Amino acid sequence: MAKAYWVAMYRSVSNPDALAAYAKLSGAAVTAAGGRILVRGMPAHLYEAGLQQRTVVIEFDSVDQARAAHDSTAYQEALAALGDGAERDIRIVEGV
Repeated sequence: MAKAYWVAMYRSVSNPDALAAYAKLSGAAVTAAGGRILVRGMPAHLYEAGLQQRTVVIEFDSVDQARAAHDSTAYQEALAALGDGAERDIRIVEGV
């Protein structure tokens, strides 16, 4: 079974306090669900059409595990804490 990667790109952050509350709750929720945070921060360098966006990459053992983490009660509580404090997109990508 291929590993899965949860990739989040933050287009903008309008409420840093809400993001901090979300980060605290979401980190605990994701690790409790078996996720391993591999990347969290701003790009060190940009190429081509790269954008200066906060990026988070989390590794899971499977797509199902990543989806379950996102849908968990604990992660949903983290999302509620974030509210509309950031504009972002999240995708789950299967590893090769």
